[in-house]
Amino acid sequence: MNTNIKEKLAVLPDQPGCYLMKDKNETIIYVGKSKVLKNRVRSYFTGAHDGKTQRLVREIIDFEYIVTTSDMEALILEMNLIKKYDPKYNVLLKDDKTYPYLKVTAERHPKLIVTRKVKKDKGKYYGPYPNVIAARETKKLLDRLYPLRKCNTMPDRVCLYYHMHQCLGPCEFPVSNETNQEIVQSITSFLSGGHKEIKKDLQQQMYKASEELDFERAKELRDQIEHIESVMEQQKMTLNDEVDRDVFGYSYDKGWMCVQVFFIRQGKLIERDVALFPFFDDPEETFLSYVGRFYLHQNHPYPKQVLVPVGTNSEVLEGAIDTKVVIPMRGRKKELVKLAKKNANLALEEKFALIERDEERTIKAVETLGEHLNIETPHRIEAFDNSNIQGTDPVSAMVVFIDGKPSKKDYRKYKVRDVKGPDDYDTMREVIRRRYTRVLKENLPLPDLIVVDGGKGQMTAAMDVLENELGLDIPLCGLAKDDQHKTSELLYGETPLLVNLDRNSQEFYLVQRIQDEVHRFAISFHRQLRGKGAIQSELDDIPGVGQKRRRLLLRHFKSVKDIKDASIPDLTRLGIPEPVADQILTHLNEEEEPAE
Repeated sequence: MNTNIKEKLAVLPDQPGCYLMKDKNETIIYVGKSKVLKNRVRSYFTGAHDGKTQRLVREIIDFEYIVTTSDMEALILEMNLIKKYDPKYNVLLKDDKTYPYLKVTAERHPKLIVTRKVKKDKGKYYGPYPNVIAARETKKLLDRLYPLRKCNTMPDRVCLYYHMHQCLGPCEFPVSNETNQEIVQSITSFLSGGHKEIKKDLQQQMYKASEELDFERAKELRDQIEHIESVMEQQKMTLNDEVDRDVFGYSYDKGWMCVQVFFIRQGKLIERDVALFPFFDDPEETFLSYVGRFYLHQNHPYPKQVLVPVGTNSEVLEGAIDTKVVIPMRGRKKELVKLAKKNANLALEEKFALIERDEERTIKAVETLGEHLNIETPHRIEAFDNSNIQGTDPVSAMVVFIDGKPSKKDYRKYKVRDVKGPDDYDTMREVIRRRYTRVLKENLPLPDLIVVDGGKGQMTAAMDVLENELGLDIPLCGLAKDDQHKTSELLYGETPLLVNLDRNSQEFYLVQRIQDEVHRFAISFHRQLRGKGAIQSELDDIPGVGQKRRRLLLRHFKSVKDIKDASIPDLTRLGIPEPVADQILTHLNEEEEPAE
């Protein structure tokens, strides 16, 4: 798990919404929804998972989320996002099916139907409803309450629905347009929020049936009430008029502003844009300027309508972007603007929380570390580690942390020149001498603290060079590891003593990160050199021997040892000039002589 994900997991909201998982190419590979975003998203990165989930988690480099006001909204938004992005790890909701709507048709004698398609046919659409069963049960209730026609093709005589008082029988009896419109108006009122009286009446009937011990009837009435509640739960992810809209909401605090834009296309919320930036002007003016730039300079397509929050100068904005700007005062459009603002506010809270956590991990940890060591705050820390395998290819590495963060442009690698064999103390002397001789010579910035990977021996070697050879008085500490090769002790002082750091403190985690980073850097450098050695061999140092001749020699003689045992004629028979052959054998046999 990368640091970015770890930090964002710590500040996730405990609210419903959708989350979008991204891979290294910023491609959305999975969309999900949850009643509690914090719990659900964290679960991907903890505990055991099946093979498919493990493959998904391995590809996740980042994620984002959109907060909704209910689980049902999250479900509908999830469906819209999956259809928009077609993520490769989503196997559900990728077909062409949609959630159903309740529709009152625009016919001479209208009817109430359940449909999954929204058309521009002047019909009245309500929904969508994720709970399909509840939608159908609510239609049955409306059929009993409001007697619209039920048949698709008008018959020549009345049917059973007429005798059940669920149809006015327009096939046989005249039904005026006024009567039909009154019924449509009642259904419209019901589906637009006027269902409360009917729900209240059903509740009274349920209580009465329960008192009369007619529990079966009471259960039927209770189920009807639950279906109504499920169908009538307000959601804002889909508007039924299919108008393309951009919905703006913004929030600001501590000199920062976040603007969120919800893109409504064909009535569905399918995407959003987030901008987080510092501002220095009046917030309303800054927001107006941002919306203007959003369309005029960022080349976003113009929708038919732009929704903005109360307080926005809609006339000025409309004149600037040349599209209709609306400040909704009620209904779903207002709720969408509020939701955009809510997401903007949460994005700001997340930013400030991440900044605070970053400060605790970095600058505050550095300040506390300085207090423990009784020194000035060590803003610049330089750390050293040595690496070798039984004395071969000895190297050392230095990493730099500034205000608790790695400064990779200042990292340095050292090939050990003068030390023969696995002598960690002399290696430390050589590298400290080389580093700080150059610092003094080139007038480079001195560190506030030097950290060496090792105990008292490495500390003594480093301090001897700093104080006695270079005359530098720089605080220096050592890091010792336990049997599991993890940071266990911080040593400090001329007579090194243990510094008591709380193992759960940010300053201990900082020291641990420094030690892990310098160790990683040294090991990677050592592996790099060993890899080059394995590929290049001793032949690469001989003038006149390039890649082709080296390959020719190794292919014929199989090893450097066999080349050393060969004669000049053996080499010239391969097409190698005699002077070069002589140089090869001289060089290889000189390598066998012991160094003085």
